[in-house]
Amino acid sequence: MTDATDDRRRHARQMEDIDEAERERAIRERPEFEGLQVEPENVYYEEVRDRKPGDTNIVKWGFDLHPQVTFWAAGFLIVFLALTLVFKDQAESFFEASLAFIGDTFGWFYILAANVFVIAIFAFAFSKYGKIRLGGQHARPEFTNVAWYAMLISAGMGIGLMFWSVAEPIFHYQTPPPFFGVEPESTDAAEAALVTTFFHWGLHPWSIYALVALALGFFTFNRGLPLTMRSVFYPILKERIYGFWGNLIDIVSVIATLFGLASSLGFGVQQMSSGLNFLFGTPDVVVFQVILIAAITGLATLSVVAGLDGGVKRLSQLNLGLAAAFLLFIIVVGPTLFIIGTFVESTGQYLQTLPSLSFWTESVTQSDWQGPWTVFYWGWWISWAPFVGMFIARVSKGRTIREFVVGVVVIPSTVTFLWMSAFGGAALKTQIDGVRDVAAAVNANTSTALFDLLEAFPLTFLTSLLGVLLVTSFFVTSSDSGSLVVDNLTSGGKLESPVPQRIFWAIMEGAVAAVLLLGGGLVALQSAAVASGLLFACVIMVAIYSMKQAFDNELRFMDVGMVPPSKARLADAEGARLKAEEDRRVEAERVAAASAAAGSTMSTEEEEGS
Repeated sequence: MTDATDDRRRHARQMEDIDEAERERAIRERPEFEGLQVEPENVYYEEVRDRKPGDTNIVKWGFDLHPQVTFWAAGFLIVFLALTLVFKDQAESFFEASLAFIGDTFGWFYILAANVFVIAIFAFAFSKYGKIRLGGQHARPEFTNVAWYAMLISAGMGIGLMFWSVAEPIFHYQTPPPFFGVEPESTDAAEAALVTTFFHWGLHPWSIYALVALALGFFTFNRGLPLTMRSVFYPILKERIYGFWGNLIDIVSVIATLFGLASSLGFGVQQMSSGLNFLFGTPDVVVFQVILIAAITGLATLSVVAGLDGGVKRLSQLNLGLAAAFLLFIIVVGPTLFIIGTFVESTGQYLQTLPSLSFWTESVTQSDWQGPWTVFYWGWWISWAPFVGMFIARVSKGRTIREFVVGVVVIPSTVTFLWMSAFGGAALKTQIDGVRDVAAAVNANTSTALFDLLEAFPLTFLTSLLGVLLVTSFFVTSSDSGSLVVDNLTSGGKLESPVPQRIFWAIMEGAVAAVLLLGGGLVALQSAAVASGLLFACVIMVAIYSMKQAFDNELRFMDVGMVPPSKARLADAEGARLKAEEDRRVEAERVAAASAAAGSTMSTEEEEGS
């Protein structure tokens, strides 16, 4: 081993010994970020001769756009929205038929893919790959843990938690999944309802997010590639990521992101409309919901312009504070012991049931329960993965893969279980004890479920107002984060893009959500998420292989104490050289061992002969 290698390893150990106070100081004193884009320590694009970010962009009228990705993605969306508005009645039937067709035909694929994603992310985390650090072995986090968790939860599923935390357990209580074989509205049905809700909101969605985020973070921070989905496929496509296939990957990512966001924004605005109707008597109709989308989108554009530190981080921390107050209120004034007991028991039952429930495809039961529930959720989470994954990647530099997976999968899942236990458990207890008929409210209008539950507790007006504010805050956070992500995908990975361009994509998100509400309501939102998620699921499956190739390469450098070259092409070439050396060493050891064994055998035979 060389002296240089010893020096590098000593330096790495010294960096590990930096205390927490020093780390926190470095985070506080860093410059503010002006948007979601990232400038890695490595040099952009030098792995391809004469290339630079956005070198094929069109720069006019306040826009800086990658033409192939932007025009194809925007063109598809504009045609889709126009057809939905012109053929409104037919669109509603089409969305309903599409949701049923995808569930019946590709439900098995969604089930299989989601399980592959969970297995892959935990295999990366708790194997030899877990020690790899995003940004290189000397990188350190740019955000405190509290700020990091706040942004993860807010971007990951904030609106969904507000919309479904009461409604979904009540739905499953009335109509339990055939998997459990229990009677509706029974004690067993209540237990099954929360386990099913945990299943839909637990390890699977967060693992999907983490997998995409890990890929994006590694290829950006460790290989100097642009923060776009095409970069993930560099080990497979090499320089072809800058051509047709790279463009196609980013186009699919943009469409999936916008449809996934539109679904969440649609759910959020329905709940806001119901809450305002409950509080102030405003009309709870689609037209008013569209007006709300326009108003909230306007607020989101302000946050987009403010950037990552000025907008997204502060909003995420506000979300976390409001959500914590809301959760604490329900636990304290609600059925406290029931909520705590339900949290513990349901978590245990979820972990016990998870292996068999994860692979259940209702093939034997021949039911149609899974399509609008599990298949929809897996499609929704996958369609959100480009947006949430890119956002998580941006804020996760400096984390090891093991630390990253614990922070992105385990901790948010645990917080989600507690949230669902509090609101879903309180709803079930209220329904079972006959305090309020929450089920009737859920059946009448899903978006009113939360506000109907709050009627059972004191300070109803204030808590309902807090609920509306929280949905609004989550809405704005999702919209501005999504706008920055889509803007990144459509600008060729440039570090900064013009403000009008960011505003355009924020408006486009609101437009997609509004048109889907007008063209089919909840079913339209669900079918858009599931359909776009189907394409992107295939992209993620291929990305897993690409990630393993890249991680193996990274470990070769770590094993010999070398810092990888900052250019992807050079890192691949140097990694290949190290692998060839390792293969030759292993072969030499094998030959030596075989020769030694042969010599030993000959000696034994000679001794026996004598």
